[in-house]
Amino acid sequence: MPPDGTRVGVVGAGAMGGPAARTLAAAGFPVRVYDPSASARAALQALAGVEVVTSLAELGRGADIVLMYLPGPQEVAACVPELIAHARTKAAIVDQSTVDPETSQRMSALATAKSISYVDAPVLGRPASIGKWTLVAGGSEADIERCRPVLQALAASIVHVGPAGSGNKVKLLNQLMFGAINAMTAEMMAIAAHMGLSPELLYQAITGSNAATVSNLFRELGARIAAGDYDRPTFSIDLLAKDVRLAADMAKAHGAPPIVARGVELLNEAARAQGLGKLDTAAMWKVYAGIWGGR
Repeated sequence: MPPDGTRVGVVGAGAMGGPAARTLAAAGFPVRVYDPSASARAALQALAGVEVVTSLAELGRGADIVLMYLPGPQEVAACVPELIAHARTKAAIVDQSTVDPETSQRMSALATAKSISYVDAPVLGRPASIGKWTLVAGGSEADIERCRPVLQALAASIVHVGPAGSGNKVKLLNQLMFGAINAMTAEMMAIAAHMGLSPELLYQAITGSNAATVSNLFRELGARIAAGDYDRPTFSIDLLAKDVRLAADMAKAHGAPPIVARGVELLNEAARAQGLGKLDTAAMWKVYAGIWGGR
């Protein structure tokens, strides 16, 4: 659907928000962007169709629909009240961050009390696959449909999964699976190296096969491990640790304490304790050298 004059605000111009702002501008939407980081704002200054602003108040006053791409629950909880205070009449806020369902529910209640629509629609997909994302959306059907023309510029599929908070329930469950695949890939590659096998040769042998274990995520992680490419993270260990912790806490709160996920959580925290938090999740395999010594 072509743009209808809807003015879009983007909060957070990082790994996900930056590509979202560029994509929306290219689709013809007037876009305002705010990020607390001056360098992130500067990266978008010269982009056609994007107006970079220096406060949430300025962004809120100039947007019909605001998309948020923030690191976690604390940032979302700090941002939403200020957006609500300055939002246009009958504006909509779409949170595409990964947070706990309770935060989404609280923020939705704050927004709807002021006649502002609120949708939690976290992303299933990597930044490079923008346009092919799946968005799992929580909120009212009417609010999701209202935001659909904007969201369709970013995603191939928008799935309404339930009331407020439901989108983040699905996203956190997905992150549990991501965390487990990441952890097992790291462990398997570390064992190979410890036994004297080349991680690169191991990766090539497995990805060149028809084995059921070869997933797109394994292809990405294994290639990074084989190449030693961790410093330009697609997704950092810090963010994965946050997501897995939120997911494990969510499961426990619902009377379904996880088992495998707790092991993944410990491995994530061990990586952070070794100073690997800012690196790509593929760097997780480095944890084992500290445990086993040697190679």
